[in-house]
Amino acid sequence: MVEEGDLKQWRDAGHVARRTLEGIKGEIVADKPWSEVIESAERFIRRHGGQAAFPVTISVNEMAAHYTSNTELTPPEGMEGEMIFQKGDLVKLDVGVHIKGALGDNALTVEVGNGGEHTDQIKAAKEARDAAIERMHPGTPWHVVGEAAQQASVDAGFEPIRNLSGHKMDRWNLHSGVSIPMYSCGPNNPNYRGEVESGGVYAIEPFNTTGKSGMIENVPPAGSSNILRVTGNVKIRKALSKGKLKPLGATMARYIEERYNTLPFAERWAYPLLSKPFPEENEESLRRKWNALVKKLTTIRFLEDYNALRDIDKGFVGQFEHTAYITDGGPEILTVE
Repeated sequence: MVEEGDLKQWRDAGHVARRTLEGIKGEIVADKPWSEVIESAERFIRRHGGQAAFPVTISVNEMAAHYTSNTELTPPEGMEGEMIFQKGDLVKLDVGVHIKGALGDNALTVEVGNGGEHTDQIKAAKEARDAAIERMHPGTPWHVVGEAAQQASVDAGFEPIRNLSGHKMDRWNLHSGVSIPMYSCGPNNPNYRGEVESGGVYAIEPFNTTGKSGMIENVPPAGSSNILRVTGNVKIRKALSKGKLKPLGATMARYIEERYNTLPFAERWAYPLLSKPFPEENEESLRRKWNALVKKLTTIRFLEDYNALRDIDKGFVGQFEHTAYITDGGPEILTVE
């Protein structure tokens, strides 16, 4: 739970997150590379006093979530051509900010070129988010929140994504153990027991789709999102003493942990660190070393990686998200300008 005295940092993080969305969405235009928008958003966050709580992600059309660019600008599996926005693309921009671990997480959906092809879907995703937040009063069962989100999607002719959820957040922890249904899960679903709690901070993010099943799947291969996270479950000194890590690997692991804590980070943020201990190595050699390091750190479960996510039916996906703090009187939206 967040105490009243800690709220300023949470409000500040939410404010920067919202300003970033509003300040960057106009850059999502035809013929612009995805990577330029991602990097521009991350610079915007830093200029306005925050740090990225996770790599800025861009998800286009049937892609639902968790894709950020890497140093090699590798496109998601199955995508043909360059990662450049095309007129008519349905684009999700997801931005997270932290200020000393206090978090703001928000997202929006836009249509490249504003041609009106996806207007109804964009409106429905936004209305689903707002309908869910309206139910976020202390003591409300989670299934009631999910029902509200689903109704807004179904009324507009779209399916809610059923295997993506909202989430509770704590300081330095984006997903702190409580998942929030964004569909009508029913009162007896074991995955969504409990109720809205006063003092909680929650990310409310319904997704909708033109697909029939309302389900997403992982994009292969493992780690396709280009996002990693320190699990917090492995002590570096212990891994070193047991021979699970060599000294250089331990040094790199320690630096990553100190820099990112347990928040997600991008491959492109951490990869350049290898050039310090290996200044004379060429790019091919550095890449091999990086891949070996990540493999070792994920094998011992110091790191976990993420897959990019896409609609299982290749339907187009829409999303809107706010962060809300729950007072005794109801929700206070933190991701506001």
